[in-house]
Amino acid sequence: MSEDPWPPRALDDRALDGRAPHDPHDPEAPQARKVPELDAPPTSAPGGVTLIIPTFNEADNVGELLRRLTASLPADPPCEVLFVDDSTDDTPTVIEKAAADCPFPVAVLHRERAVGGLGGAVVEGITRADSDWIVVMDADLQHPPHLVPELVGEGTRTGADLVVASRYLPGGSRAGLAGGYRVAVSRAATWLTKGLFPRALRGISDPMSGFFAMRRGAVTAEALRPLGYKILLELAVRCRPKRIAEVPFVFQDRHAGASKSTPREGLRFLTHLAALRTATPLARMIGFGLIGLTGFVPNLAALWLLTHAGVQYLAAEVLANQAGVLWNFLLIETLLFRDRRRHRHWADRLGRFALLANADLLLRIPLIALFVGRLGMDVLPATALALVTTFVLRFVATEALVYLPRGPRAATTPRS
Repeated sequence: MSEDPWPPRALDDRALDGRAPHDPHDPEAPQARKVPELDAPPTSAPGGVTLIIPTFNEADNVGELLRRLTASLPADPPCEVLFVDDSTDDTPTVIEKAAADCPFPVAVLHRERAVGGLGGAVVEGITRADSDWIVVMDADLQHPPHLVPELVGEGTRTGADLVVASRYLPGGSRAGLAGGYRVAVSRAATWLTKGLFPRALRGISDPMSGFFAMRRGAVTAEALRPLGYKILLELAVRCRPKRIAEVPFVFQDRHAGASKSTPREGLRFLTHLAALRTATPLARMIGFGLIGLTGFVPNLAALWLLTHAGVQYLAAEVLANQAGVLWNFLLIETLLFRDRRRHRHWADRLGRFALLANADLLLRIPLIALFVGRLGMDVLPATALALVTTFVLRFVATEALVYLPRGPRAATTPRS
């Protein structure tokens, strides 16, 4: 076991003896660096630590955050702070001013398009970092900066690939969550994720935490497809770190500003869960079948409306089937193949999906006749076998003809 580079220290968010471990006015202290806008990867020091801090309109928080980090981070190993910024306010300017008093390098990567939300910002930061350790934390000071050395130190002492700051260990608390509603939502989300991913989240008591440290070699940025703000869940499920450790932490009150948690983010979280749960072909096939079953509801509802409006029943059957097809298409687009929609225009995808869904009806009757006439099967088992056969064929054809890339250019050309 290698020696702990960041031994435990008696630090809180203020220096206990009235001065920071790094004194920016000390002539022997490392020279601060003006905040650069990144067009190329930063110069992370191998063996060091990169703090990735995603920001969205956190101008009132970043100055105090950097002050507390200055009071908390030891001089060795070398550390740098990388803000990945999606702000529409003057957050980058405030960071530049505050960084003048920091003894460690501070950089800003401002994104014009917030692809992937907070999780996408973290992945952008990971691709830029080449230090041994990466620490992810929020900018609103609900994640106490003085725990950063403890997270890295725990990983070094235990040999862990991932160290999670948990609110649910003895000594931890979710006190900073505003109100009983947010506490209930957080608890329900934790139970749901641990129920859906029991193996991937074994050893993680707080999969909703946004405060954690990881070895750079344990994460493959190319494997990550985040959606929204729960990046730890994405990392744990897709990268499967072998060794996991945890440290308790008290979730603090927000220093300034308002929470970015909204009902829309909640919907993105549920969509993210569905995408992670259906990442394997077998899981996608099961999800495809379940979505197909739900299509009976709009199908029957449309059939009832059309027949009561006087439409001839056979024509009503054909039209009602299209309502089920559209319902299934929207759910499959959102829950199963969200990350593959860029390969074709939406109208192309819908047309191909509808063609396959309606061809399913045309294929099923000849199959039933074949099973009954040639194989001597009874009608009911023949119908069941035909349903299973056309379902499997439709799933395979949907993946191959609707959602797989058409070629190298399709993979690099985003479409609506």
